[in-house]
Amino acid sequence: MSWESAYHAPVLAREVAELLGNARHVLDGTLGGGGHTLALLERGVRVTGIDRDPAAVREARQRLAPYLVDGRLAVFQGNYADLDVNPELAAARFDAILLDLGVSSHQLDDERRGFTFRPGAILDMRMGEDATSTAAEFLNTAPESELAWVFREYGDERRAPRLAREVGRRRENRPFVTSDDFVGAIRGALGPTSGPADFARLFQAVRIAVNHELSGLERALPVLRGHLNPGGILAIIAYHSGEDRLVKHAFREWSTSCTCPPRQPMCTCGGEALGTLLTRRAITAAEDEVALNARARSARLRAWQSAA
Repeated sequence: MSWESAYHAPVLAREVAELLGNARHVLDGTLGGGGHTLALLERGVRVTGIDRDPAAVREARQRLAPYLVDGRLAVFQGNYADLDVNPELAAARFDAILLDLGVSSHQLDDERRGFTFRPGAILDMRMGEDATSTAAEFLNTAPESELAWVFREYGDERRAPRLAREVGRRRENRPFVTSDDFVGAIRGALGPTSGPADFARLFQAVRIAVNHELSGLERALPVLRGHLNPGGILAIIAYHSGEDRLVKHAFREWSTSCTCPPRQPMCTCGGEALGTLLTRRAITAAEDEVALNARARSARLRAWQSAA
């Protein structure tokens, strides 16, 4: 069964439905086009959806209107990282929470959103109205030291200082406005043989910085855990190694009872595990899904269950 739409193709939807399909009430913290939510609604689950992108909220409300009418779905605009300050959701508790990180197919395909490196696209990349600057503003104003850090940490770019200097040199003559400007800087720093794989990596790095994605995820993880009912499940699909690392380490830490130094002969911390790791290894997309949706290739689904 497919839960995709013209707006977005949800990744690992079958696996999510199997993992969370027995929950009574699920928070979809990255509603997007509503594909994961639809898969859960069809399993009889009640869903609350939230997304920072107003376009995604409009799309989901229209697509899933019958479920809004019958009361099995509630939709809000907001950032999952700010759940505790959202007046409608600050006190809510859920049997499961789902995050599908990254960008939607629609955001990538709509050149007006500025996520693409296709020629002539504006450098925007804001996921929602809460983003404080566009990609162009970031590239035009961030210190070269910050640019280098972003390119290295978020884009795995070993020549990050060189690229940061190239951006700094070019913006002195003309501000960055479109994708062509940043692509030109990448080619100027990495050489004429740089191509789409490099552009994708470095555009993603800027997007992560503009939307504070990793810092937001790090801040949100303990908050989301606190919104789970006893025995509740937190499931997260990550596409970037930094995101996946944060999730993996948090889930592992929460599943550990003793926090004493490894060589200490006797436990003195008296710690108890907060829950159980449900995925020893990340769940990845099957070959048939990857063949239909190349974005699924990098997806990693991890799940954790709170103590009952």
